[in-house]
Amino acid sequence: MSPKKDKLLSKEKNGNSGQDSAERELSPREEKIQGIKNNLLRQKESILSEAEVAMNALPEQTVFPDLGDQASAEMDRSFMLRLRGREQRLLKKIEEAIERIDSGSFGICEICGEPIDIKRLQARPVTTMCIACKTEQEEEEKLQGGH
Repeated sequence: MSPKKDKLLSKEKNGNSGQDSAERELSPREEKIQGIKNNLLRQKESILSEAEVAMNALPEQTVFPDLGDQASAEMDRSFMLRLRGREQRLLKKIEEAIERIDSGSFGICEICGEPIDIKRLQARPVTTMCIACKTEQEEEEKLQGGH
């Protein structure tokens, strides 16, 4: 028997019919998670390109003779910087979600360890909690904040 046939037979005996892990069929949930990953990668790219454009367009701090113009320019600059901060936090969450997908821990609630519903993941892919745990967390926050 040829070495090639020996290798193929060996793989079949071990339950692998010549397919490596990239070729195996994905479950419907895994396919949806891969779709979520592709969306996250597109969103990440979009945020990065928009941030580059926005940072290049960020107005310099200048002194205006009119105090109203000065205040308006500073408010615009402050607003743009706050937006950048929000986008940085979202970008971090996107990168963490992609890492969880790659490691196989994506879609598992960090509180109870149960799978997160795929519809929730599609709607909010950066989530780390199932709806029940998130609802409970929000209720506790309301109680603590509403003395």
